[in-house]
Amino acid sequence: MLWPASSRVVLWCIPVKNSISYGILLTVFAYMLFTAHDSAVKLLVASIPVWQVLFIRSCTILAGCFVFEGPSLVQKVARSPIIKPMILRSVIILIAWISYYSAASYLQLAEVTTLYYAAPIVGTILATIVLREKVTVARWMAVGVGFCGVVIASNPVGLSISWPVYLALQAAVLWASGMVLLRKTALHEKSHIQMAVSNILFIILTAGMAIAHWHTPTPFQIVLLALTGIIAGAGQLALFEGMRQAPVSVLAPFEYTSLVWAFLLGYLIWGDIPGPNTFIGAVLILSAGFIIIISERMKRRAAAA
Repeated sequence: MLWPASSRVVLWCIPVKNSISYGILLTVFAYMLFTAHDSAVKLLVASIPVWQVLFIRSCTILAGCFVFEGPSLVQKVARSPIIKPMILRSVIILIAWISYYSAASYLQLAEVTTLYYAAPIVGTILATIVLREKVTVARWMAVGVGFCGVVIASNPVGLSISWPVYLALQAAVLWASGMVLLRKTALHEKSHIQMAVSNILFIILTAGMAIAHWHTPTPFQIVLLALTGIIAGAGQLALFEGMRQAPVSVLAPFEYTSLVWAFLLGYLIWGDIPGPNTFIGAVLILSAGFIIIISERMKRRAAAA
């Protein structure tokens, strides 16, 4: 369901009076869901090939798109005036994922995390060039503070230039590029249509490997696979709608919040106990969000005065 930017929306019983605040809430919610999705995938890939997980996840999301749009979904996708940019964005995101997972197999988690979280910085730069967004000092400050928080929390040591490092940086640049394209397409096409295009492409590209390495899941794994698709679909919808509501440079720093959710879920599910640097980094990451919220509120008050 799409809401007009001027409407008053109540999300989780929190009154939201403007589109930017609504976009921020949706983006934070999206990255929380993506972190939960990654945790579920981590549980599944211990016994089920990642290609099969991605294939079933995309099938579940596509089924959800059919529920919302009905049989006319195929015609709407085929007749979309921006089908080519949506396909391009999907390919870019897929290559970003492949680059990230390839780098993660060689680098420590702290290293690949820190490199990957260059994406909000790249996204903010691209927003000024491609989307012509006017990035305020507060937005740049939020991106910088958030990245410092990631570096402190992840605590990478001994990092040197190598092929895996390049892949991680490539993933960051491609993801940021995909988010900029998403902002452009989100203003011209419904989120369900965009989600359908992305997941049809992912199904086509993962089907062969999924079938070749198929592992019959247990009843519990079937439930977890379905849940993974539902969570990922809800996260994609929230992210797409968030990008519709607010500029990339406003939303970019809130990508860092996924690291906070990751530490929280790591403790709740696997009992991972964060060190002091994690808490310091989390405070900086949250501070980056508050910088954006306060600066945007001050801007609205100045405009209304």
